[in-house]
Amino acid sequence: MTTDISAAVARYADRLHTVTGAGHHVASPLGAWLLLALAAPAATGPARAALEESLGTDAEAAAHAARSLLSAPHPLVPSATAFWQRPGIATAGLDGWRAGLPEATATGPLPAQAGLDAWAREHTLGLIEAFPLTVTPRVLLVLASALATRISWAQPFEVAPAGALGPASGWAGRLGRVLRSPEHGHRCWLADTARAGTVAVHAATARAEGAAGLLVVSVAAAPDVAAGDVLAAAHETAAVAAGTPEDDLPQGRRSLFDVPLGDGPLWTLREEPTRTYAPDGRQERATAVLPCWSARSRHELTAPESGFPAVARVFGELLDAPGAEFEAAQAAVARYGRYGFEAAAVTGFATLASLPPEGVARVAELRFGHPYAVVAVATEARTGGAPGPWHGVPVFSAWVAEPEELPEVDVADRYGE
Repeated sequence: MTTDISAAVARYADRLHTVTGAGHHVASPLGAWLLLALAAPAATGPARAALEESLGTDAEAAAHAARSLLSAPHPLVPSATAFWQRPGIATAGLDGWRAGLPEATATGPLPAQAGLDAWAREHTLGLIEAFPLTVTPRVLLVLASALATRISWAQPFEVAPAGALGPASGWAGRLGRVLRSPEHGHRCWLADTARAGTVAVHAATARAEGAAGLLVVSVAAAPDVAAGDVLAAAHETAAVAAGTPEDDLPQGRRSLFDVPLGDGPLWTLREEPTRTYAPDGRQERATAVLPCWSARSRHELTAPESGFPAVARVFGELLDAPGAEFEAAQAAVARYGRYGFEAAAVTGFATLASLPPEGVARVAELRFGHPYAVVAVATEARTGGAPGPWHGVPVFSAWVAEPEELPEVDVADRYGE
């Protein structure tokens, strides 16, 4: 366990990405982690132990961190959390937990689907149009988080031909143009990491007024390194980069003079004469070439690694309904381009009412296969509730004793016209 929340979220990211898989995707580990942290104070026994294992820290530290993040929103990363419950669903335990939620967490009656979708759009800068869960009559409560960003690079990328990705790149033949880091405003270096070996790193920054900023770090490892290990290396490298002044390269980087000259899957290294004031007469410069990319993903968060089965046990106990079913999912989008980066995620958790016990149902199909009666009755409702004079008056009546064939013109389905 750790009290370093950045490290705890990075550790959770490693768990979450085992759930999301190795395919092209985007996710927000923080968005999911926040929901675990909000639920954690109510957890006891095995559920608390399981949640703390997922959170990477104790329940109180996680809850305190969530409260701190939500009460002091980042200017470049708008965030929101909410808890909704179906009217009439209340217990002393649930009420007590809800009263302890951060002030920034919205609470109230469970909205209809349109309301949840509107909440997702409002809190993701319009990037996510629909809430990741569907409201059905079985949904008793919903816990949700939303995170979003839309930034412009301090210095935009330059444009390069796709061939700059290198002869070993399968993308070079599929693309026409890619991005090249400018001479100033971006950082590029090689780093040795614990799980992915030597990696190529690019970092670009956006800044808000004051000290706040957003650092977007790209990390490439050798092609045979597993995606989970590269993601872990990216979190490791980003943490180091975030703690380094923007004009400096992080300590622990690998010197270019320790790397063989020539072409490889991660870099091309050459040597050329230059004028330099470096004490040893050796200067290092690096640029990066990256493709534009975008991703739109939906992740089911029901696996044990996600931590949400433990959240389900917590709410089952709060509702006096142990074993209640649950749903949890995240919708996420991102776009990375020459001038900036945008991303958003909405994470939702829902507790479902248990299915009723098994019984017997009788199903009837009523048949009008012999003469029968038909009565047409007028209705006339007026403002204020009092019926009008026509209300209930039978206008037509019939006895059907001579049925007719369905007209051919009515055989075709007209509903789509």
